[in-house]
Parts: sequence; C-alpha cells; structure tokens
Amino acid sequence: MQLLIPLLSLLAFSTTTAADVPSKIYGVNLGSWLVLEPWMLPNEWKSMGGQSCSDCSKCIASEFALAAAFPNDVDQRFAKHWSTWFTEHDVDHLQQLGINTVRIPLGYWIVEPLVNRETEHYPRGGIKFLTSGLDMLRKAGIRVILDHHALPGVQVADQMFTGHCTNNVQFFTSYNYGRALTWTAVMTFLTQLHPNYESVFSIEAVNEPQMDAEKTPGLDEFEKDFVRTVRAMECLIGVNVPGCSLGGTPDATNLSKRLREAAKTNPSGWFTSTVVKALEKSLPMLKFIEHELNWVVNFNAGGQRPLITTNFMDIIWQFNGPTNPAAAAIGPQAYDHHLIYSIAGVALPNPTSYLQDVCNREDVQQLESFGNTPFWYGEWTLSTQFSATDDFLKKWADAQKLKYSESAGWIFLNFKLEAGSPFARQWSYFEGVKLGFFTKDPTQFNDPNVCVPYRTSTPKRDHAFRRDH
Repeated sequence: MQLLIPLLSLLAFSTTTAADVPSKIYGVNLGSWLVLEPWMLPNEWKSMGGQSCSDCSKCIASEFALAAAFPNDVDQRFAKHWSTWFTEHDVDHLQQLGINTVRIPLGYWIVEPLVNRETEHYPRGGIKFLTSGLDMLRKAGIRVILDHHALPGVQVADQMFTGHCTNNVQFFTSYNYGRALTWTAVMTFLTQLHPNYESVFSIEAVNEPQMDAEKTPGLDEFEKDFVRTVRAMECLIGVNVPGCSLGGTPDATNLSKRLREAAKTNPSGWFTSTVVKALEKSLPMLKFIEHELNWVVNFNAGGQRPLITTNFMDIIWQFNGPTNPAAAAIGPQAYDHHLIYSIAGVALPNPTSYLQDVCNREDVQQLESFGNTPFWYGEWTLSTQFSATDDFLKKWADAQKLKYSESAGWIFLNFKLEAGSPFARQWSYFEGVKLGFFTKDPTQFNDPNVCVPYRTSTPKRDHAFRRDH
C-alpha cells in the first residue's frame, strides 16, 4: 500500500486552546442506541418489526427499511428503543467501571430537517433522547465524542451502521457533503451552547468511509470544509476563536446579520461560500431544534467553553493515495484508528499470531509520521477468527489495552449487546468485565507482562479494517 503524504498546513493558532480531552481515554461506544445495528440486538429488532437476512439490503435490516415498512408508528417503535437501550443504570455502571469517555454514533437524521421525507425514511425524535442522555453523562463526569456515524447518501455500501443497507453510495457528492456540513453546524451550535452538551469535547466528521480513496472524490476538500464549518460557527456564536472576531454580542435575532457580514469580510478565510451556505441552511434548523428541546439559548455560554476538537479517521484507514486529514487542521484536532482483528488480513487466525501482531504494533510511530496525533483507538473488540478460550480472551484484552494505551487511549466496541447474543462474549464491554476478561479498573491488567513472550524485532504496520457481519 502506498500512502501519499501531503504537506501539512500550519496550525492557525496554538493547541493550548484545545478542548479538555481526558489525559488518557478509557472508553466505550454507545453503539445501537441512536444508530441501531440489528446484529447487536436481534431479538429486540425482531420485536420492533425488523428482519434478519444474509444480505441486509434484501430485508428489513436497517433503520431506513424499518421506517419505510412502518411509516405510521416508526417514531413510537424507536422511542421505546431509545429509552431502554441506554439508561441511567448504564451510566452508573460505566461510572463504576472507571469509563471516562463514550463515543456516540449518530445518524444525519437526528437533525430532522435534513431528511428528504419523500425519498428517505428515518425515525423522528432522536435529538431529545441524545440531549437527555448527554445530561446523564455530564452529571456522571463522563466525556463524549459525537460521531457522525451514518452520513447522508451513505458513506460505504451494505452496512447496517450507515442506517441504510444499499450499494448505491452517494455521500461523496456536493449535495450530500453540503448536508453533512449543515449537520456539523447544528451539532457545533448545540455543543457550544446547550448546557447538557458540556461534556462533549469532540465531533467526528465521517465514520469509516469507503476504504478505496479513488472512490471518495472530494473527501479532502470536505474535511477542510468540516473544520472551517466548526470554527466559523464557533466564531459566529461568540466562542473565543483566536484569529476570528465578528464584534458585538451574538443573539437569536442577529445571527443572520452576523453571518452576512462574515460572508463579506471572511475573517480568517473560514467563511467560504460552501461554509456560508451550510451555516445559512442551519439557522432555521436551529430554530426547529430549540423548539423541539424547549430550549432558550444562552449565548453567553459560548464564551465559556473551549474549542471543539475536530476528529477524523486517520490516514491509514484508506488506500490508493488517501489525502492526509492533518492538512485540514485549524486548532485542536484528533484522529480515530479502528482495528478489528476478526476481519481477515490483520493477522493469521490463531492465538499466537494475534498476540505477536498486537504486541509488536507501531501504530503510534506510524501515525506520528503523518502528523495524525493525538489519536485514539475508536473501535476495537475481542472478536477473533477462531474459537477463543477464556484464558486467551483474558490475555487478548490485556495485550490490546497495553498497546492501545500507548496512544491517547481506547474506546471499545460496544458498551453492551443484547443478553444472550452469541457476540456478547467478545463484543460487549459489560460482558467482558463480568467474565473477567477486562479488569474492573480499566487502568489495570490481569497480566501487565502479557506481551513479554511475544515481542519480536519485527514491528507491525498495516491497514485498519472495518467490521462486517
């Protein structure tokens, strides 16, 4: 695999303005909450009216398909799921286990006005549950990454996690890039101004786009526009963004005027025509969300919060000449590395190969060479291509935690799976703690010397892989 290394742009201001990122991330994904993946909870999915099939595009195996099949009461079906899959009991459990960070997968449809209801089918009402869940996490002192997990037009074919199982991938178009930027503007506004979002420190632009960079035209410019949109919205609403000042005090009545003035003067070069268009489209959507949340915006809050850390999949995710997301950075930025060993090609399918591979990885050195730091392992599991014993899984958990802690930290996939799921043993953090694979304190290990017998003189650098079921 040949990787192209573009020249990195100079940071526009010091990283001392970075958001309050935990000194070391010990986290879990809140998967299947606001982007439901039926394989994680097959019985509940069936009770909701869903189906299971070998090709998820051929049956009711995604949120899109369920909403299309049950248009009259799909909102009620999902409201029940949202209220029960992630609860205060789960937050208490995460706190007890020392988890300090969660990554929340979100679909673009959580910003409901973005959805074309004539051709796109998704449930309504998720923004209320996100906002309520963030309040629980804030009170528990758990930090949050908002992950744009399912993009308009879908970013990869035939995956449940995109919300729509289809081989018609249309995200990489100017229309859907624009919708994603408007989503970004809305989530930036909420993160900086809504009190429940105080624990959010990062927003991720795109989860797991197609891996072949030749099939993602315009992604490099979208990445730059994503960062510009975050910084421009922060500037617009009165966040202290070095190098960008619009003067005066923002309020609900003058945002449009402030944006028009910014479009004329283009402070710091962030208010490009593409970004201004995304911000313009976001303003009426903000009114909709304020009404939905029964929220009176306090613009003074914007001056009290740190800048959002923009977040991208790292350069290693793609092949065939990917651009370097580090070139998009304006201020605090971080990178997301995914590594799922149960996908063929990472290591040979046996315990020794797995342990040798992970114990000799040089992901930190590799990503540092591309300027993709800080980074964290945003998705990893205990899954294997072979039948794993409990003794091996205890070693496997320790070895991965040891290596991944060399980075900014790790975020396990997933916090839980449905009780009785055949995948729970190796994909559920709660189950892994219960079975003793994970220590109850995430900073500790069953065997801190687990890697000693497996270290070699040959470092391992390669590609990351996504999950498939």
